[in-house]
Amino acid sequence: MAESDPGWSPAPQRDRSRTITAGLLATPAGALRRLTQRDEGYSLGGLAPLQRGLLVRSPDTATTPVLLVHGLVDNRSVFARLHRHLRRRGFRRVVPVQLPLRTTSVQDGARVLAEAVTRIAGPDGQVTIIAHSLGGLIARYYVQRMGGDRQVGTLITLASPHGGTRLAELVPRALPYPLLRQLRPDSPLIAELAEPAPDCHTRIFAVAAALDTVVRPGSAVVDHPDLDAVNLVVPGLGHHSLAFSGTVAHQVTAWLTGSTPNPIDTA
Repeated sequence: MAESDPGWSPAPQRDRSRTITAGLLATPAGALRRLTQRDEGYSLGGLAPLQRGLLVRSPDTATTPVLLVHGLVDNRSVFARLHRHLRRRGFRRVVPVQLPLRTTSVQDGARVLAEAVTRIAGPDGQVTIIAHSLGGLIARYYVQRMGGDRQVGTLITLASPHGGTRLAELVPRALPYPLLRQLRPDSPLIAELAEPAPDCHTRIFAVAAALDTVVRPGSAVVDHPDLDAVNLVVPGLGHHSLAFSGTVAHQVTAWLTGSTPNPIDTA
């Protein structure tokens, strides 16, 4: 009925408005926020099919922060390709962790990493860590010796010196740089990581590059009876090219999602 009609009355509309307003005023503020705020972590809006698929199949995997930890005298750019790949596959929070340029020891780096985990995931939240070179050794020390396994479900290391590196022996022992001394194969730090670790629950995937002259393939694997570790040597790649490899990116994604990747020829 048109408003110009003599029988028209706005009362029902006004009554309905009063009812809605009264209901909103009676609703707790927290509930109002839940009604009006969208959970961006689980929103499917604007996502590509691959991203939407991961979020639907495994929302916990898609929303668990993935921390990228670089190595010695390096920065987040080493993960440029992997970062894009993970975002395209549906991982919502991919966060580079910047280690201080003047990190003086593996322990110092592990403390920086611990602070980053707490800042990004809270004191009890879960994260995944992908680390290159020295970053992998720092991350392993954090989960194995500092209780970081409580928050790190999966650690993937790329060309990390788990057994040390012979290049560190070329540095004169008189130089006051303890970090390089820790990277010697016979250092106390490497011996400490070989100690029993029955309570470490982090899954570790260690990827080595067959052509790596910085960290030889045999030193980039995790050989420890107490650790849940999988080792992979990738042919045709070197120390830095490992982090930029599309094949390695697909393998990393497969580990994180529990899918089956194309086999990598390790012969």
